[in-house]
Amino acid sequence: MADPFVVLDAVWRAESARIVAGVARVVRDVGLAEELAHDALVAALEQWPAEGVPDNPGAWLAATARRRAIDTIRREQTFARKAEQISRDEARRSAPDAADVVVDPTRAVGDDVLALLFASCHPVLARDSRVALTLRLFGGLTTEEIARGLLVASTTVGQRVSRAKKRLSAQGVELEIPVGDELTARLGAVLEVVYLVFNEGYTATAGASWVRHDLCDEALRLGRRLVALLPARPEVHGLLALMELQASRLRARTGPDGEPVLLADQDRGRWDHLLVRRGLDGLVRAQELGATDPYTLQAELAAVHARAGSVDATDWALLAELYARLAARTPSPVIELNRAVVVGKAHGPEAGLAIVDGLRDDPALARYHLLPAVRADLLTQLGRTGEAAAELERAAAMASNEAERRLLHRRLEDLRESALGTG
Repeated sequence: MADPFVVLDAVWRAESARIVAGVARVVRDVGLAEELAHDALVAALEQWPAEGVPDNPGAWLAATARRRAIDTIRREQTFARKAEQISRDEARRSAPDAADVVVDPTRAVGDDVLALLFASCHPVLARDSRVALTLRLFGGLTTEEIARGLLVASTTVGQRVSRAKKRLSAQGVELEIPVGDELTARLGAVLEVVYLVFNEGYTATAGASWVRHDLCDEALRLGRRLVALLPARPEVHGLLALMELQASRLRARTGPDGEPVLLADQDRGRWDHLLVRRGLDGLVRAQELGATDPYTLQAELAAVHARAGSVDATDWALLAELYARLAARTPSPVIELNRAVVVGKAHGPEAGLAIVDGLRDDPALARYHLLPAVRADLLTQLGRTGEAAAELERAAAMASNEAERRLLHRRLEDLRESALGTG
C-alpha cells in the first residue's frame, strides 16, 4: 500500500497551483483560496492514513477544497450571487479548451492556472512580493525553500507572501487574463516567474531530489499557453525555446538513483531530441520577430550546447561572447558566476578564477553554494588542490539540496584521492 504521506506530498507539489486556481475562481480571493486549499491538505492528512489514498488524490483535494469554498460563501450569505457566477464559469469550462482552438490575442483564455498567474503578477504588488507569492502558489514551495532560492531570509519571504495576498484581496484583483495594454504591462512579470518556477524544477533548491519534473512540466505548459495567447511577442517564444532546450537534458541530468549528473558527464544520447528541435525552432521564430530580450539570449546559449555533439565540441568562445552580452543586458552576480565557468573553458582557468574572485565579497552570493563550488573547479584545474578542497567543503556545508550535497562530497573525496595518488 502506498504511503499516504509520500503520495500527498507528491500530489500537493504537482497539483497545488491548479487547486488554488480552481478555488480562487469561486471565492475571488487568492489568499482565501490558498487557505481553503491548505484546509483540504489538512483533511487529507487526517483521513488518508485511516481510510486509504483515494483513486484520484488530486481530484479528491480539488473537490474538498471546492466544497469548503462553497461552504465559506454560504456562511457569508452570498451564495446565491456566487452560485450564478459559478454556473457561468462551469459553462465556460465546458467550451473547447483554449489549447485546441485558434486564440484571439485580444481575448482572455479560459485557463484558471494562467489567470491565477496573471493575478499574482498584478502591478499592485511589488516585484519581490510577486516573485515570492508565485513561487509559493505555483511551486508548492515552503517559505524556507523560497528563501534559499531567492537568497534572502525566510522571515522576509513570509512577510512578502502575506502582504501580497492581503494586497490582492484589498484591491479586489480579479482572477482573469487581462487584455490589451494591461496584458502587455504584466507580461514581463509573468515571464519572469514562469522561468523561476522552471528553474526550481530544473535544479531544486532543497529536498532529496535534484530535479522536480512536475515544476518543469507546469512551466512548459504555461509557456506554451502564453505562446498561443501572444504569438507575435518574441520574448514569449524566446522563453519557451529556452525552457525546451534546457528541459531536453532532464533525463540525462540524473543517474539511476537520482544522483546529479553534470553537463560534462551526461550521455547526450539521452537528451530529448524532439524538445531540442522544438527549442531551436522557437529560437528561430523569436529571432525572426526581432527578439532582444534576455530569454532569447539565454536560449542562444542553450542552443550552443544543444548543437554540440560533446563537451569538447562545444564552442566555448561563442558562449563566453554570449555571456558577456547577457551580463551587459541584465547584470547579475549569478550570471557573472556562470560567465566565469565558460570563460575558464574558453580562455583558461586563471581567467575564470579572476571573475569568480571578483564576486567573493558580493553579499548576494554570501550563502550561495555554487560560488565556492565553481571556484573549487577552477582551482583544481590550476593544480591548487588544497584550496580547492577547502572550497568544496564550504560548498557542501552551504548546499540545501541533499542530492547536490552528496555530489559535492563525492567531488571532495575524488579530489583528495587524486591528490594522494600524485603526492
